[in-house]
Amino acid sequence: MPRAVLLITTTLGYQAEEFRAAAARLRVPLFVASDRCHRLADPWGDQALPIRFERPRAAAAAIARQPWAREIAGVLALGDRATLAAACTAVRLGLRGNPPAAVRAAADKFRLRRALRAAALPTPAFRRWPLAADPARAAALAAYPCVLKPLALSGSRGVIRADDRAQFLAAWSRIARLLRRPELRAWRAPGLDFLQVESYIAGEEVALEGWLEDGRLRVLALFDKPDPLVGPYFEETIYVTPSRHPPRAQAAIARAIARAAAAVGLRHGPLHAEARFNSQGVFVLELAARPIGGLCARSLRFVPPNGGAPLPFAAWLLRAALAPGAAPRYRREARASGVMMLPIGAGGFLREVAGQDAARAVPHVSDLVITAKLGERLEPLPEGASYLGFVFARASAPALVERSLRQAFARLRPRWSPPLPLAAAHPAPPR
Repeated sequence: MPRAVLLITTTLGYQAEEFRAAAARLRVPLFVASDRCHRLADPWGDQALPIRFERPRAAAAAIARQPWAREIAGVLALGDRATLAAACTAVRLGLRGNPPAAVRAAADKFRLRRALRAAALPTPAFRRWPLAADPARAAALAAYPCVLKPLALSGSRGVIRADDRAQFLAAWSRIARLLRRPELRAWRAPGLDFLQVESYIAGEEVALEGWLEDGRLRVLALFDKPDPLVGPYFEETIYVTPSRHPPRAQAAIARAIARAAAAVGLRHGPLHAEARFNSQGVFVLELAARPIGGLCARSLRFVPPNGGAPLPFAAWLLRAALAPGAAPRYRREARASGVMMLPIGAGGFLREVAGQDAARAVPHVSDLVITAKLGERLEPLPEGASYLGFVFARASAPALVERSLRQAFARLRPRWSPPLPLAAAHPAPPR
């Protein structure tokens, strides 16, 4: 019986290390396919198979040709760009997974909105615009407040709220500049030529981590987002679970996300969803056929039915991918837990992150990881695509977790050097 897992991940994603460590702990054979350069001989030492995310069927065919392909029992994707290749690979290898069309619909904000509207689910009013369109006409047709967002980016990147025409035009211009960046154009994703305008939805925002089993949603964790996400940018910071919202609200959120997953046709595997709810109902904002991103998975641990040491989320996912029937019936640990994604702030070249020992000394803080490298240039949202790092906490109650995360963040003192102006970095030659 096949007993290996295939991990499809971006080359530079540090989340993959969590799965390598979990696979070693469980003694599960792990094969990796990534979007690394095929001309370099294993530059990261991970023996990953180089594939192209923009050619998912070709990627699946390349994987199927590998001698180890017959050992694969399950496929997991890390990051949005890997999900379609994972779905095509599961089909090619005859494994349980999501239909590629469903994954494509979930990853495209326009297709997702259309699917939710067709299923009579609450969804923001929306309109897709080509970047080549006249932004003044789009601004005249918009209802304010609204949110402008790229179709092909994730993690709130490029998402901007506009309350009037002037803000709309400024947001459009900013998103268009972002989408013209060469590193994004290299993806060759069709969604990079469009942006979407949606009505702004007020309310509380949550994130759900789940597992789909033959179309049935199993809720693994519901995270509260206690920081208000009202714009103009929507940088996520604190996630805390279990949720402090009333049980009826939590049940309504789970039902809405399950219906949304069914509306796009997702069937099997991890599910990460974002939603807002208010007096009008639950509005599913994002669906992704992958687990939670970054190092946030470290905030989740699961306990075996008969007790024992908690299992990291990456290990739970590996076991679920291997399960021939239902995923393992582990329950999330009883203690509250949470993570803070450390915002970039002003950005620039990172020179130092002082106060790390003081942050780690905060009661209930379980870990602090600075993922940014010294000397690395980072930029905040809406253009930025990464965080300074992650702080984790565990305590007897969600309120204690939230307080510890805020206190730890307050003790950190990152120091930045501003990027040089273009003219200074490349001075004109003397005449």
